[in-house]
Amino acid sequence: MSRLATDILIVGGGPAGLAAAAAASETAGKCITVVDDNPNLGGQIWKASLGRFRSAEARNLIDALSTGKVHIVNHAQVFGSLNTCTLLAETPEGSLELEFEKLIIATGAREMFLPFSGWTLPNVCGAGGLQALVKGGLKIENRRVVVAGTGALLLVVAEFLKTKGANVVAIAEQAPVAKINRFALGLWRSPTKILQAIDLKRKLFDIPYLTDCWVKSAGGESNLTTVELTRRGKNWTVECDYLACGFHLVPNTELAAVLGCRIEEGFVSVNEYQETSIENIFCAGEPTGIGGVEASLIEGKIAGLTACGETEKASRLFTRRGKARRFGDTLNKTFALREELKLLPNADTIVCRCEDIDYGRLTEFSNFRDAKLQTRCGMGPCQGRICGTATNFLFGWKPGSVRPPIFPVKMENL
Repeated sequence: MSRLATDILIVGGGPAGLAAAAAASETAGKCITVVDDNPNLGGQIWKASLGRFRSAEARNLIDALSTGKVHIVNHAQVFGSLNTCTLLAETPEGSLELEFEKLIIATGAREMFLPFSGWTLPNVCGAGGLQALVKGGLKIENRRVVVAGTGALLLVVAEFLKTKGANVVAIAEQAPVAKINRFALGLWRSPTKILQAIDLKRKLFDIPYLTDCWVKSAGGESNLTTVELTRRGKNWTVECDYLACGFHLVPNTELAAVLGCRIEEGFVSVNEYQETSIENIFCAGEPTGIGGVEASLIEGKIAGLTACGETEKASRLFTRRGKARRFGDTLNKTFALREELKLLPNADTIVCRCEDIDYGRLTEFSNFRDAKLQTRCGMGPCQGRICGTATNFLFGWKPGSVRPPIFPVKMENL
């Protein structure tokens, strides 16, 4: 087992983590380390394209990290802790002890999936998941793709896939058109976002954007071949090669929970300086509330500055954070999941993919704990990350407690 000691440890190399590292690097004399489980920095949103990203913010972060003031450790997956000042990570070379004085958790979020008939077929992917696969080298040219689910991510993914040569057949948005129109009218408060929306609309002008529409089922034998869509009582089938489907984001709060940080309503509770209920442990970005890239960047800066004792500088960012958070809250309300989606699974629809537990079996139980004890639902390699959020939406079940290791780990590294 190897060891690494640092003044400030940042877990997560996405926007929030990078912003925290850049802000902290402005203070001389601090040893700053960013640990990320991916081969490249950038998180899910900038992964594989950070150096080519059009955002000025991304370029500034790259410049700040290139000064050598920040130590980067890639391919390191944090799976537990020895105590509140030492984390354990798994790397290709074995286990790694990470000792720190202050910790910033910036573990981001993952996609939420809802089960429907055929959702386990090959080529049925998460919206962000398919985007990540294409960024990683998957050839998508001339492939027919249906993008479905909810949220602004659908438009971003559709535009990206189109630039890579995909034939995006349709964008199916489950939110009602009235909510989307109200949201669009409220964008006058954010001129920059109006320009972004207009630009996206221009690029996607030839792709049907269907509101009040969602996937009812996916069909095919060995691979996906068709998708059944439903809209205002009408069902029809679309031929396609890929289905990119995503229903919101779920915060990655497991590390914070294992360390004993207070979790409220599914998010890590923090004060105005992004400090958790545990002294010297901070949290920034999606684990504190799904708010988007802008909110993550600002929260990361506040956490980085505060960890270095620069509370006055951090407080100057409170107003910007509040504005970004309000926009995120509006997005979440606009694209809230509709009740009809709870009717998607049939009795034989698999809900827990790791343990092959179907919807009909789960209806025999009244809570996640009983279902877990009797069926092993949530006990597979994903450790309930998929079925836990699905059953929370379908049945209102609260996921169980988080226990280390928070990711599957080789026995030799335990």
